[in-house]
Amino acid sequence: MPATSARLSRKESTSVRFFPDFASWGRYPRVLHRRIHHLNWADQLPQILNGSERGALLPYGQGRSYGDSCLNDGRDLVACGRLNRILAFDPATGALHCEGGVTLSDILDLLVPKGWFLPVTPGTRFVTVGGAIANDVHGKNHHRAGTFGCHVRRLGLYRSDSGLIECSRETNWPWFRATIGGLGLTGIIVWAEIQLRPIQGAMIDGESFAFRSLDEFLERGAESDAASEYTVAWLDCFSGSKTRGVFFRGNHSAERGGKLRPRSGPRLRFEFPGWLLNRWSMKAFNSAYFSWHSFAAGEAVVPYDRFFYPLDSIARWNLIYGKKGFLQYQCVVPESGLAAFKEVLDRIQRARMGSFLGVMKRFGAVESPGMLSFPRPGLTLALDFPLRGERTLRLLEDLDRIVKDSGGALYPGKDARMSPAMFQASFPQWREFQRYADPKFSSSFWRRVTAEC
Repeated sequence: MPATSARLSRKESTSVRFFPDFASWGRYPRVLHRRIHHLNWADQLPQILNGSERGALLPYGQGRSYGDSCLNDGRDLVACGRLNRILAFDPATGALHCEGGVTLSDILDLLVPKGWFLPVTPGTRFVTVGGAIANDVHGKNHHRAGTFGCHVRRLGLYRSDSGLIECSRETNWPWFRATIGGLGLTGIIVWAEIQLRPIQGAMIDGESFAFRSLDEFLERGAESDAASEYTVAWLDCFSGSKTRGVFFRGNHSAERGGKLRPRSGPRLRFEFPGWLLNRWSMKAFNSAYFSWHSFAAGEAVVPYDRFFYPLDSIARWNLIYGKKGFLQYQCVVPESGLAAFKEVLDRIQRARMGSFLGVMKRFGAVESPGMLSFPRPGLTLALDFPLRGERTLRLLEDLDRIVKDSGGALYPGKDARMSPAMFQASFPQWREFQRYADPKFSSSFWRRVTAEC
């Protein structure tokens, strides 16, 4: 029996409670944890790991995973956010050595003024370096730079069975490969060395334009990928066969200086009523968003935070989805499966359950070193769906079948409900990965998708 399938005793499994500060970003599922181990220094790890049983632990960063890959129902979390020290930086080469709990925001605030930027960044700056590695995050420049894991030079991994080991392409390669995209299951990422990229300043030469068909998106996307480092599109899910949206592209500006810190914005302090996000309100928003960006299309020099992190300007924006939370669905479909991609869009339209946060992009061919990394060549689509019970779950199951039949995959870092069959088809190396999972680590996600209990 794999180590991660170990059961806890009845007494241990019932001594659990809800920790509101340790949930997922989608706020679904709502799970109970037994205890939270707060990690301040790496030398606390022997005591935490030696005192835990098999399959009981999971590292937790900032909780920006949307589903249950950052949750460990009935068991323990190791909170790594206080392991957040910058250890060294070489201004000549851009090599950054930091602890795993350092956030991308910490790095940007410190090093953008010095002329350095992240090699890859997701749509939020509030994730830890350890979380970025464990989920092998991707960004608007995947067609050129690949995933975050492509730029990790080495890392320090603390395991229950061997202590602290250094992993890189040259040393302990199998553990390096398993840890990148390994969802926190191979141990605690104590420190990492990542390669940053030079920039002139904090501004982006951006451009936006509307498109009114999938063919136009593909044509303009190919043109943009050749000319721009960053490309992404917003999709109007209620446009039906028109497949209209807004394409954004940009490059780091040659202008020196510029705005260095993100704008302060509102902070949501309460859950919105569940009825507020309905088909009519989302359709109205999508129509207004498309109309505005069609009118305002063109070139503009903008601060990097506005280009990369528009949602970060609203703290706790996930509360918009109400008490039940939401599900994000991110898939990738090979470009040879374009018909399947169109079928996914059509199925969403017919279900009348669109999203106002629809994102579409073409992944490139840069291969990640990660064994369970999600990005691969093809078209990727990410959508947020307010949770409406079985109706929502049935729709996503229908989409799963289309994606699976096309040879596509789903993103574990965004998932809260895919079946074992879907996961195992998406990641055929999962059994090999199990050999490198730490015997004392597990997660709600892993037990679900490997059909373990």
